[in-house]
Amino acid sequence: MESRGDVFKDFIVPLLAGGLAGTAVDVTLFPLDTMKTRLQSSKGFWASGGFRRIYAGILPAASASAPSAALFFCTYELLKVVLGSSHVPSPWVHMLAATAGEVSACVVRVPCEVIKQRTQTSRGLRPSQVFKAAIESEGFRGLYRGYLTTLSREIPFSFIQFPLWEYLKVTWRDSQGGRPLEPWQGAVCGALAGAVAAAMTTPLDVAKTRVMLAKTGDMEVKASVAGLLVKIGREEGLRGLFSGFVPRICWIGLEAMPSVRGQDATSPKWTMASRGADVSNWMGHAKCVRSRWLTSLKWTMASRNPDVSNWMLEAMPSV
Repeated sequence: MESRGDVFKDFIVPLLAGGLAGTAVDVTLFPLDTMKTRLQSSKGFWASGGFRRIYAGILPAASASAPSAALFFCTYELLKVVLGSSHVPSPWVHMLAATAGEVSACVVRVPCEVIKQRTQTSRGLRPSQVFKAAIESEGFRGLYRGYLTTLSREIPFSFIQFPLWEYLKVTWRDSQGGRPLEPWQGAVCGALAGAVAAAMTTPLDVAKTRVMLAKTGDMEVKASVAGLLVKIGREEGLRGLFSGFVPRICWIGLEAMPSVRGQDATSPKWTMASRGADVSNWMGHAKCVRSRWLTSLKWTMASRNPDVSNWMLEAMPSV
C-alpha cells in the first residue's frame, strides 16, 4: 500500500505541475484565441479590438483550466469504472464517459468562457467589470449562456478527434511493420486529428461565440444552434460560418504538439491510451509531464479496450 507521502509525490505533485505548466502554455497561445474570438464576433475583427490588447481576458481563461480539468477527470474515471462493469461495448464506454466529463467540466468552463470572450471583444473593460455587467443584466444565469451550445461543439469535436487519432496511429504503425510508434509520431497523429476536428466543428464554435457575445434580448440568445447556423450561413455565407478558421486550427494544432508544449517522452497525452498500465502508478512515470489536464485525459477515449486496472504503466517510460 502506498504511503501518504507516495500519493502526494506520485499523484498530487505531477497534477499540480501539469496544471501550472498547462496554464503557461495557454498563456503563450492565448493571442491566437483572442484573434479567433474577434474574427467570429458579429461586430467584426477590427471593431472587436483587432490586434490590440491580445491578452485581454487571460485571467478567467487561466483560472478555469485546472478546475474544469479536475471535474472532467473525476467524472470520466468514475463513469468509466461504472460502465466498464456493465455490458456496454468498450468504445461506447469511453465516449459516454467523456461526454459526461464534458458536461461536468463545462459547469466551470462556460462562465469563465463568457467573461473571457466578452473581455476579448470589449473596449478596455476588465474581467471584473464584465462579470458585474453580466450579473446585473441577467443574473448568474447569464454566466451560463451558451452552455448547451458549448456542449454541442465539444461532443462532436471529441467524436471526430479521438477515433481519427486512433485510426492514424494504427495506420502509421501498420505501415512500419507493426513497430510501436514513437512519442513524436503519436504527437503528429494527434495534431492532425485535432486540426481536422477543429476544422469540421468551426461553425459550431462560431455559433457558441455569437451566443456568448450577444446582448440581452438579441435573437442569438434564444435561437437554437441549427437556427443560428442557418442565419449566419444565409447572411454571411461560408465565410461567416468558418470565421476564425485559421487561428483555431493553428491554436489546436500547436497545443497538441509536445515540441511546442515543452513535453518530453513521458507525456501521457500521446501514450496513456495506447498499451495499458496501472492506474495507481502512472503519475510516478509522468513527473516531467507538461500538458494541460483536460486535453491529456480526453485522449484516453481512443484507447484500445484497456483494462481499468491495467491501462497506463506500460505506455509510460521511466523517468
